[in-house]
Amino acid sequence: MKPARNRARAGAPKGSTERLTVSNRTRDTADVRIAIVSSSFRPEVTKSLEKHCVATLEHQGVQKNQLTFVRVPGALEIPLAAKRLAQKGAYSAIIVFGAIYKGKTYHFEQIANECSRGCMDVSLQYEIPVIFEVLAVYNPRDAIERATRAVENKGAEAAMTALSMIALLKKI
Repeated sequence: MKPARNRARAGAPKGSTERLTVSNRTRDTADVRIAIVSSSFRPEVTKSLEKHCVATLEHQGVQKNQLTFVRVPGALEIPLAAKRLAQKGAYSAIIVFGAIYKGKTYHFEQIANECSRGCMDVSLQYEIPVIFEVLAVYNPRDAIERATRAVENKGAEAAMTALSMIALLKKI
């Protein structure tokens, strides 16, 4: 997981070298509240993503009582649950996990595209980071690998992205 990119601060004079950075090392997580929405479908992937995410958040100082877990039946139901959580205004970020495997029909594209679009709509409408780790893959082994590997684990990356975006949004 790479830290958030340096960005010129809005309103800074043209040509200014002022940069906005978010460090992965020093975080104040006391007021952080994160909702994690996971699909019940494909638990061999989603449970591992969730496990690595929570372990990373805890390592960064987030306590379990700062987390809310929501299970939905499948990936298409994720955006609605994320929207309901965002409406509450109680969360600093929402992380979503799921797995969609390519089959022989167009269904894969429909679910993947609508889940992605729905989560982006929630993020923009409520101005809350919705960290999207719904793995749309052609081969189930690819999803399992991304969810279980120790390096570049998508659950751990989701945790770090959420914390980076929370910190960034507090600054801008």
